[in-house]
Amino acid sequence: MGTSKLDKRTLNFKLWSYFIAFASVIIVILWLLQIVFINSFYENMKMREIKKIGDQLLGQYNSEEFENQLVEKAFLEGISINILDETGRLIFPLDFFDIIRQPRLESNMFSELLTNLYKSDDRTTLYTRSDHRIEYPILTYGAILENEQGSNYFLYINTILDPIDSTVNVLQNQLVIITILSLFLAIGLSYIISRKLSNPIVKITDQAKNLMMGNYNIQFDKGYYTEIDNLAETLNKTAKELNKTEELRQDLMANMTHDLKTPLTLIKSYGEMIRDISGDDKVKRDYHVGIIIDETDRLTHFVDDMLDLSKVQSGLITLELNTIDLYQCAKKVLGRFEYFVEQENFDIKLIHSGNTTILGDESKVIQAIYNLIINGINYSNDYKEIEIKVEEKDEWVSISVKDRGEGIPDDEINLIWDRYYRGGKSHVRGKAGTGIGLSIVKSIVTALGGRCFVESEIGKGSTFTLQFKKSIS
Repeated sequence: MGTSKLDKRTLNFKLWSYFIAFASVIIVILWLLQIVFINSFYENMKMREIKKIGDQLLGQYNSEEFENQLVEKAFLEGISINILDETGRLIFPLDFFDIIRQPRLESNMFSELLTNLYKSDDRTTLYTRSDHRIEYPILTYGAILENEQGSNYFLYINTILDPIDSTVNVLQNQLVIITILSLFLAIGLSYIISRKLSNPIVKITDQAKNLMMGNYNIQFDKGYYTEIDNLAETLNKTAKELNKTEELRQDLMANMTHDLKTPLTLIKSYGEMIRDISGDDKVKRDYHVGIIIDETDRLTHFVDDMLDLSKVQSGLITLELNTIDLYQCAKKVLGRFEYFVEQENFDIKLIHSGNTTILGDESKVIQAIYNLIINGINYSNDYKEIEIKVEEKDEWVSISVKDRGEGIPDDEINLIWDRYYRGGKSHVRGKAGTGIGLSIVKSIVTALGGRCFVESEIGKGSTFTLQFKKSIS
């Protein structure tokens, strides 16, 4: 039994590894802040605190509450606050014995204070000093208390920078527990979240495999977040379009089978008749040969339509843009429909108005107009009237072909420009097209920067309109 290899590129593994890495970085930062740098943080914090207290007392000097503030701050903060005169003698706080003894600050300590004070710009100082009687460094704050009527006094604050080794040990023990819990929590959360995120994707991937196998009726399920919902919606629309394309392909196969098999059968049949029956009868032979030629032309037209559509929609078609008159193009096309006017009694009218010059490829525009007219003829039924109108409309020049045929149902009107679509279940042989004529029209017009429209009413006919950008002379 083979062992499954861990795929490190899966979303599950990526999210899990990112979560673990993120948690590890946070834990490392905590260890650095709480263990490695805590002493320097503590010292800086203590210095800021003492300076803040000293500056506040300095600002309250000469106020009635000054002495009360000195006592209160010393008691609450656990620090030594003294007021010294210019000789270093203690003048606050004093008890009964201090008045008798008149204590002074040691000369070297007082000298150090004065030196630092007179070096500073704001007449305050903050520094650390050592004392052989005390194991730990002493943080000292000094400030000059200016007196207008006599000698200046000095604010002298001292506090010991207590060791925090015991605090560090407590924090270290706590961080060990936090580290273990954090890693387990990160592993658990990353697994849950990665599964939550990846499951909809895995599910959609499995459903997409069914789509790949040709199941276009599949419905993609939405997930737990917007991106998956958007992906599912896009794939559902894709499946719907593929299903429609598959239906059109099946229709195409049916239409091609009919449009290819019938003329081929006739060609073979009339070829055999010439061989076996009418070979020596010139009249019959010419008639049979004429049918073979007509059916061959029908096949050629069918193949040409297929090739044209393939070229247009694959972008292989080359457009030669020139200033052309859309009305003159329509007149040229009408010359190819004399048969329908003379032999089948069609009434084809052409009217125009305004400036009808456009920038386009004349051969392609003529092909588009031809396909529109032949489409109108194919579906005219008993009302053999075709009206072609070329007119200027603002910055557009439009050509419309109106027939009085059977019309297009509302549920089919948006499908008529699709490849291989052919409305109706039956058609008249010799008139019905390949189902790609209108698709070729739309592709040509779109390539020229134009627009296509259709209006239709059941039993009253349809109007197909093409619009091209007006040429600016």
